[in-house]
Amino acid sequence: MARKGGAKAPVIRNRKARHEFEILEELEAGLVLEGAEVKSLRDGRANFTDAFARVDGGELWLHNLHISPYEQASIDVPDPLRPRKLLVHRRELERLAAKTAERGLTIVPLDIHFTRGRAKVTIALARGKKLHDKRESLKRDQMRREVERALRTRE
Repeated sequence: MARKGGAKAPVIRNRKARHEFEILEELEAGLVLEGAEVKSLRDGRANFTDAFARVDGGELWLHNLHISPYEQASIDVPDPLRPRKLLVHRRELERLAAKTAERGLTIVPLDIHFTRGRAKVTIALARGKKLHDKRESLKRDQMRREVERALRTRE
């Protein structure tokens, strides 16, 4: 499914992220992969459950991203849950480290996509939602859908 101009089509999307977190800002980062992990990602064989990013030792790492082993790979099969390095500019890394030092902010992955053949992760600086915030956003989304449905049936 190649797209012209290196357009990004999400291979895997973290659906729970926007429900569980209030997204403050988004950023695209490169993803360092080993062996057949790229083929597994292209097949959509990854899971974002409890995935998060953290600055460790001056580098940005993605933790708890499960990439299933590629079935046709026989050698050098990496650990599916290993931490994976994210590639960002130094200024962005320093800014993210300073922001996450604040109370309540975390870095969550939103999706994985390919841009010009390279695996990229859209990460977001986010704050966890409280239960009443989740209910409020669900009500808002439901009302928006009802309005759109009413407009469609009227046309």
